[in-house]
Amino acid sequence: MKKSLITVISLGIIHCTFAQTTPVSPVKAPVHLSIDLGQPGKKLSPMLYGLMTEEINHSYDGGLYAELIQNRVFKDKVDTAVHWSLIGDPATANMILVNSEPINRALTTSLKLELQKGSGEAEFANDGYWGIPVKPGTAYRASFYAKSTFKGAELTVKIESKDGKSTFAFGKIQGLTGQWKKYTVTLNTPANIASTLNARFSIMATQPGSYWFNLVSLFPPTYKNRPNGNRVDLMEMQAAMNPRFLRFPGGDYLEGKRLEDRFAFKNTIGDISTRPGKNSRWYYRSSDGMGLLEFLQWCEDLRMQPLLAVYAGYSVGKGYLATGEDMKPFVSEALDEIEYVIGDQSTPFGARRAADGHQQPFNLNCVVIGNEDFFDKSNTYEDRFSQIYDAIRAKYPQLKIIATAKVKSRKADLLDEHFYRSPEVLRSMTKRYDNYNRDSIAIFVGEWAAQDAKPITNMNAALGDAAWLIGLERNADIVKMECYAPLFANINKGAFQWGWNLIGYNGLTSFGSPSYYAQSMFATHYGDQSIAAIAENVPEETWQAPKVGEKPQPAPITIPTFFSGATMDTQKKLVYLKLVNSSGAMQTVKIDLKGAKKLNANAKVLSLSSANIKDLNSISEPRKIVPVASTFKAVSNSFDYQLPPYTIQVLTIKISN
Repeated sequence: MKKSLITVISLGIIHCTFAQTTPVSPVKAPVHLSIDLGQPGKKLSPMLYGLMTEEINHSYDGGLYAELIQNRVFKDKVDTAVHWSLIGDPATANMILVNSEPINRALTTSLKLELQKGSGEAEFANDGYWGIPVKPGTAYRASFYAKSTFKGAELTVKIESKDGKSTFAFGKIQGLTGQWKKYTVTLNTPANIASTLNARFSIMATQPGSYWFNLVSLFPPTYKNRPNGNRVDLMEMQAAMNPRFLRFPGGDYLEGKRLEDRFAFKNTIGDISTRPGKNSRWYYRSSDGMGLLEFLQWCEDLRMQPLLAVYAGYSVGKGYLATGEDMKPFVSEALDEIEYVIGDQSTPFGARRAADGHQQPFNLNCVVIGNEDFFDKSNTYEDRFSQIYDAIRAKYPQLKIIATAKVKSRKADLLDEHFYRSPEVLRSMTKRYDNYNRDSIAIFVGEWAAQDAKPITNMNAALGDAAWLIGLERNADIVKMECYAPLFANINKGAFQWGWNLIGYNGLTSFGSPSYYAQSMFATHYGDQSIAAIAENVPEETWQAPKVGEKPQPAPITIPTFFSGATMDTQKKLVYLKLVNSSGAMQTVKIDLKGAKKLNANAKVLSLSSANIKDLNSISEPRKIVPVASTFKAVSNSFDYQLPPYTIQVLTIKISN
C-alpha cells in the first residue's frame, strides 16, 4: 500500500476521473477481432489470480477477523477506556483502567469496576465496531478474564439494545474468586428477532465490591467454526473469486510506521491472551488476533498458497536499518518465521506451530522481501535484500524470492510492481507487458487498482480493471501473479483510510464492487493458455486529466474503447473470450474464429454492465451491478456480435472437434 495519500498524489499516481472523454473519430466499420485457435498459445501462470490484504480500513479488526469487541484489552488509548462506557449511577459505581493487576506480559491493563454497598447494580458496555451486529437464532461465544473481592460473585452478560431497553441474549457467570480466571458463556438470540446493529455488549454486577476484567471477547459463528476465526460472509466472497494465493501480512502493515510496529510474528502466535497487539500503520490499534497462524489457516480454508512477506529493515516513518550487525536479528526473525510455516516438528518453530495446533507444515513456495522499498530514498534496499536473500537461499533453496525494488547484485525470481491509476490511465496501459523481455525477471503485480468513487469503486473503475486484467492475462507467461489492493473496507464513517476498495461491509452485511465481480468473472474463466486475439478498427477517445495544483496540466492521452483477450482450457476445450466496451455506445464486433473445425453454436455469456458509468453497489443496493448470465446462439467461424455500452463480458465457447 502506498505510504500516504499525499505521497501518491505527489507522484502523479492518482488521477481524478471527472474529465471529459471525447471520440477521436467516428466509427466507420465494426471492430474486427481475429482469433486463431489452431495456433499454440502462451502457457498461462496457474497462480495469476490472488488476494492481497493488510490492516487498513479495519480490514481485520472490525472486518474479516470475527471479534466483535473493540478495545478488548483496554489499550487503544492510554488511561481512557475508549469504546467502553459505565451504565449506572456514577455516585455509587466507578469504572477505571489500572495497570497494577497484570495477567501476563501482554495483558497488563485491566478495567476495574467498583460497586458500593446498597447501590443495586452497575454495568459496563462496549459499542463494538460501529455497533454489535445481532442476528436471529445465532449463538455468540463471550469470554473474559475476571476476578473480584466479592467471593462467589455473579455476573450477567448481555447483548442488548444501545438504550438498554431490549435484551437480545444473556447468560450468567458465577463463582468469581480473588484470582484471575477465564470465563466463557454462550449467548443465544431468539429466532424471531430482526437483525440490527443498534446493539451493545455489556457485563453487569449486582454485588458490592471491586471487579477486574481483561480480554473481553465476543465471537459470532465463524467460517468453518474456527475458535479464533473469520467472518463467514467475507470468506465466502473471497472463495467466489477463486484465488490461488494470499499475500500477507500486507503492505505497510508488514513494516509499520516504526520498527516496533512491524509485523513481529512471534507476538502474533499462541493463545490470544499472550498477544500484546500494536499500533497499526493506519492510525488505529491492531489486536493481533489475526496472527501468523490465522493467516495460514485462512489460506488453508480457501485452498490458497501462502505468499509470505518478511520484514526487510525499512519502516515507513523511521527510515531503515543498516546492513550487517543491525540487520542480523531481523534476518534471523525472517528465517524463524519461514520455519514456523514450513519446518517439520523437529525444528524449534515447526514444533511451536504444532503446539499451536497445526501439526503439518504449510505449502509455502514464495517469499517477498520487504514492501515498496522503492520508496526508500537511501537506496539501501540492495544491501538489505542481499543479506536476507543469502540467508533464505542458504537454508531454503527451494523457495522463490520476490524483490520489491530493482536489484542487481542478486537474481530475484520475481519483481513486485504496483500501479494505482485512474481508470482511463490504466486502460491506456494494457499493453505494458506486450513487448517485455521474456528473458528478464518475471513480474508480480502485487498492488494495483483503477480508482474512481469512494470507499468502494464504481463501474468506471471496473472497466479500467477489466481492461488491465486482459493485458495481464495476455502476458501471463511473464506476469506470474497479480492481486488487487486493498481488498476490504469497513464503510462506516471513520472506519476507512483508503478511498478505493474491492469489498465493502458494515457489521451485518457485505457487498462487492463492480470490480470485484469483474475479477471474479475473469478468475473463474481462465484456462491454461492465452490465445492471440488481434483487434482492428478499434475506436478511440481522448482523455484529458484535470490540472492539479500548480503543476502543468498533463497532455491528453488517446485510449482505445474496446479491449479483448482470449484464453483456453485445453482439457475441457473451452475458449474464454473476454470483451470490454468502455464507451457509451454499442459496438459491433465481427469475430473470426480460425483453426477450429466445429464450434458449439451456443456460447454462455456473463455480462457486467450499467447504464451509468458512475453507478456503484452499496449497503442499500448491494446487487445493483452484478453479472448476468445468458446464451448467445449464433457462434460460428465468423459471426457478428453486439457489445453493449459500459460492458464487461466473458463468452464461453465450446470447441466440438
